[in-house]
Amino acid sequence: MRSRPPSSDRPGPRSSRYHRRVSSNPGPTVLDRIIAAHRKAAEADKRWLDATMTAAFEAPDPRDFRGLLRVAAVRTGRPAVIAEIKRRSPSKGDLAPDLDPATLARAYQSAGASALSVLTDAEFFGGSPDDLAAARDAVPDLPILRKDFTVDGRDVADARAMGADAVLLIVAALSPTDLSRLRGLAEGLGLAAVVEVHDEAQLAIALRAGATIVGVNQRDLRTFEVDPGRAARLATLIPAGVMKIAESGIHTPAQVDALAEAGYDAILVGEQLVTAADPGHALRTLRGEQA
Repeated sequence: MRSRPPSSDRPGPRSSRYHRRVSSNPGPTVLDRIIAAHRKAAEADKRWLDATMTAAFEAPDPRDFRGLLRVAAVRTGRPAVIAEIKRRSPSKGDLAPDLDPATLARAYQSAGASALSVLTDAEFFGGSPDDLAAARDAVPDLPILRKDFTVDGRDVADARAMGADAVLLIVAALSPTDLSRLRGLAEGLGLAAVVEVHDEAQLAIALRAGATIVGVNQRDLRTFEVDPGRAARLATLIPAGVMKIAESGIHTPAQVDALAEAGYDAILVGEQLVTAADPGHALRTLRGEQA
């Protein structure tokens, strides 16, 4: 039986503030507002961390998120696709508010997705743990990333308890100390940690924290603007042996080919798929399959 990683016995607010650069822009950014909301929710959460850890260990063993993506990429010779279940975004509003997670998950699997990403943030993205649970029940063999703004150990434990196999850790939302701590906690729970970066400085922080999976988000979470060339530019700075995932701004098979050439193991695609009339067909097209 896997031993439990050490945990704090005290519930309540997080111990340190998240890391972000000083900006000349007045007022809080979108990311600031999202993180503030999650920290406020954590302060109101009176559960003990040990209690959430117990619930996590009672859940089935997680799937090998990193290993399964690597196998899929080697088998196809192209980046594996992590297909996202996403109802809404802060920048574009409603995308697919009435989607059925189970139906969409099965469509993604049939179209060749190697993993799923499921938004569980309610306030800003319209998601919920129920969406993840429905997707998990529909496609029990696919690994699932819990896509949320992880800021506390209880968030990590909850991810495993709800059936996720990986958690998202955003460098722009965490101090280096908290990033290292949460990554270690995820590892102790058998979860993969996708450490998300947006620039060279964040990548350096991720690597110092021991990241073995780096997600390069081409969308700036401060402004939600997309730079479709960012992943290719950062690829050369990611060491061999660290899994590379490109996120956001991926719309065409040619872009997927370019990311493959840059050495990416996987891509994460959401809005391109959920806003399509036929998400499965859109995924097949993106993967380069003939109609």
